[in-house]
Order: sequence, then C-alpha cells, then structure tokens
Amino acid sequence: MESAWKRIGCATAGMAAFLVVGCASAPKAPPRGAMAVPSPRVEEASGVEVVSLRETAAGRMLDFRYRVVDPEKASVVLDRGTPAYMIDGATGASMGIPETKVGKMRQNTRRPEKGRTYFMLFNTAGRRMNPGDKVTVVVGEHRFENLTVQ
Repeated sequence: MESAWKRIGCATAGMAAFLVVGCASAPKAPPRGAMAVPSPRVEEASGVEVVSLRETAAGRMLDFRYRVVDPEKASVVLDRGTPAYMIDGATGASMGIPETKVGKMRQNTRRPEKGRTYFMLFNTAGRRMNPGDKVTVVVGEHRFENLTVQ
C-alpha cells in the first residue's frame, strides 16, 4: 500500500514538472501594439525583451512573458534567488510571485537559451487588474516600467 502511494506521489511530481517545463515556448513574434515598450537600455542591460503582460486566473494573477536576447545578462533575471515583484501604477501596491509547495511560480534556469520565452506569474492579492492598467515589473536591479496589462 505504501509503495502505491509513493508511485502516485512520484507520478504527480513528474506531471507537475512536465507542465511547468511545457510553459516555456519557442520564439514567437510579440503581439502588435498591445504594450508600452520598456526602455531599450533596460532590455539591453537585462538581456531580455518583454513579450507580454496578460491577466490570467480570472484576473487574480498577471502572466509576465519575456524573451532572452542575451543569455549571459539574462541569467540574473532567470536566477531563482533574484527577487521579483510588480508595482501597480495606480496605487503603488506591490505584488509578489506566489510560492507553492514545489517553488515559486516563475521559470528559472542556469543556462538561458537565446530566443526562448520564459514567464513569471504575479499574484494581484485580490486586486482586479484590467487590460490597460499600467504596472512596473522589478527583477533584481532591472525595472521594466510603464507596462500595459493586455
């Protein structure tokens, strides 16, 4: 009986890992005209370009997608130890990345791939974020300002 529960636990953990890895995608063109573009200096310094910022989970979370343009610089953004949070432009409220039993709801890797898109999910902490709302995403020392929720 105990062995059956171990197999079920291992299978569940394997499926969860598969789903998280599957959230990364091959390079795609960013949506047209949907977002304010962050400063080129921030993108150059961070090694990533913003792809999208969309509401998800019935508006209770925001899905921040970014593409690696310089793997060496992007390694800081993709390091699990680098703090990340979002600031609501209207209220100044700070929103963090939710943490589950298997870790934070963000991708991290030691070897970022150029052209690959990665994600971070931010908890809106009960505040409803609507398309058109402005936010700032802060990852370590990098600030992606004036982003528009799609």
